[in-house]
Amino acid sequence: MCRNIRPLFNYDPPSTQEDSYAAALQFVRKVSGYTKPSKANEAIFYKSVEDIADKVEHLLAHLQTNAPPRNRQEEIERARERNRIRFGQA
Repeated sequence: MCRNIRPLFNYDPPSTQEDSYAAALQFVRKVSGYTKPSKANEAIFYKSVEDIADKVEHLLAHLQTNAPPRNRQEEIERARERNRIRFGQA
């Protein structure tokens, strides 16, 4: 369920609020065990997602590094190549 949580720090182009929200949603889904919450839990579920997304944005805004930013597209291509090799589709 957490396969969609990706590193968000130090990329060019920088991660967006949608990226932070998607990571927070996956985290809350994993922790709660719900893919889609019941009506009784819906409000607190989505409030938690928003709170965590805000904290992720805060974290990303305050982290520091001397490393040059990584290119998101290059990282995606490297991951695809690793998967081709891993699953025998080379």
